Amino acid sequence: MSEFENLVAVVTGGASGIGAATAAELARRGARVAVIDRDGGSAPASVHVEVADLADDAAVRGAVERIAAALGGIDVLVNNAGIGAAGDVAANEDDEWHRVYDINVLGLARVSRAALPWLRRSAAAAVVNTASVAGTNGLPNRALYSATKGAVIALTYAMAADHLADGIRVNAVAPGTADTPWVRRILAASEDPEATSANLRGRQPMGRLVTAEEIAFAIANLGSPRSASTTGTVLTVDGGLTTLRV
Repeated sequence: MSEFENLVAVVTGGASGIGAATAAELARRGARVAVIDRDGGSAPASVHVEVADLADDAAVRGAVERIAAALGGIDVLVNNAGIGAAGDVAANEDDEWHRVYDINVLGLARVSRAALPWLRRSAAAAVVNTASVAGTNGLPNRALYSATKGAVIALTYAMAADHLADGIRVNAVAPGTADTPWVRRILAASEDPEATSANLRGRQPMGRLVTAEEIAFAIANLGSPRSASTTGTVLTVDGGLTTLRV
C-alpha cells in the first residue's frame, strides 16, 4: 500500500502503544513518519524521532520545526499522546487536574498550532486526534481523564469547522480499553490484576480488549487521502461498548 507516498506524518506519543502501532502502520502505507515523545528510545525503526515534552511550548515548536525541515513539511498530524488519571471528581488535587489537562488537551493544541503553517500548505492535510470512549460514556473512577477526553472530542469538532477553509480535515478516534503498556501498568498496580483484567474485558461486548494495531488502522484510514470527504467525525473502536447491550 502506498496511499501515503510522498506525505509526511507526525505522531505524538509515538514511541509505544497506540502511537508506535500508528507510526508503523503509516510507514507501512508509504508515509515518511516522525514521532514526538518524551522518550523516543522504543519508537519504530526508520522513523524520525524528536524528544519533547508536550507541556513545553518551546520544545514542541522546536520539534515540529525540525521535523518539517528534515522531512520536507507536514501533511498528517496524529495527536495521540496522553496521560491517565484515576478516581472520582474528588480524588485528584488541582495540580493533577492542571497536569493532565496540560498534556491531554493543551498538548494537543500546542502541537496542532505549531504544525498549522505546514498543514495549510499541504494538498492532503489531515489531523487525527486520539480521544476515548471515556469522553462519551460514564465510566467509573475516571472523572479527570474522562473530562479531558470529552474536551478532545469537542476540540476535534471545533478544529474541523475552523480549518475547513484551509483544506485541513480533522477527525478523531475514540478507543475502548486497549491492550497497551499503559493499561498493563494499571493492571499490575491493582489489588487483583486478574479480576481487574476480567472486568475490563467483560465491559466490552466483544469480550476482549481492543488492540493497538486495530486503533492504528482506524487512525491511518482517517488520515488517508482516500478519506477526503471525512471531517468532523469521531470513529469509535471499542468492541461495541458504546452502542451494544448484549
